[in-house]
Amino acid sequence: MYAYIKGTIEEIAEDAVVVEAGGIGYNIKISTATAALLPGVGNEVKIYTYTLVREDAFALFGFLTRDDLEIFKKLIAVSGIGPKGGLAILSVMSADDLRFAVMAGDAKAIAKAPGIGKKTAERVVLELRDKISLEDTLNGIGVPADETGTAAGAQGGDNLMRREAIEALVALGYSASDATAAVKKVEITENATSETILKLALKHMF
Repeated sequence: MYAYIKGTIEEIAEDAVVVEAGGIGYNIKISTATAALLPGVGNEVKIYTYTLVREDAFALFGFLTRDDLEIFKKLIAVSGIGPKGGLAILSVMSADDLRFAVMAGDAKAIAKAPGIGKKTAERVVLELRDKISLEDTLNGIGVPADETGTAAGAQGGDNLMRREAIEALVALGYSASDATAAVKKVEITENATSETILKLALKHMF
């Protein structure tokens, strides 16, 4: 129903924020991680929203990036994970952390979220494994977009070099999740090559 809400923060709680926009105060449920990143009361904020409509409930769930919103949608599509569980997981790990955990089959990391047991975490890994890819992480879905909607630094050539570096690291015996995390830390310069990215990424593997 609402793609996003942009307005002034009126109240901040651990699990919710009230944003006034157009004279209306929207009570938006958020993760504790999002709450910690919000500017203070009185500041303007843009929150991407998911609207839950049921016979017994109408609620808004908010996120600071489209990436978090999209990963939340994937989470609540997992059997046994509702909106509350989705926020709980995103309270203890970022969207990228979750992708890495799913790709690595690390259910223990997901199970650290309050209210998420071992079996539920294993179900998240199982059901999201085919819905999350290295390409999602490489494309930096969560990178802030400029006014034209273009993600900063999301150049096709850069992504190709990053992918080649990741493949090289995997060939060396590193896990796909560790390799992706290391490569993402490398700043791409004008004269960068797959080889230089690989060498710099290796420094982040220790």
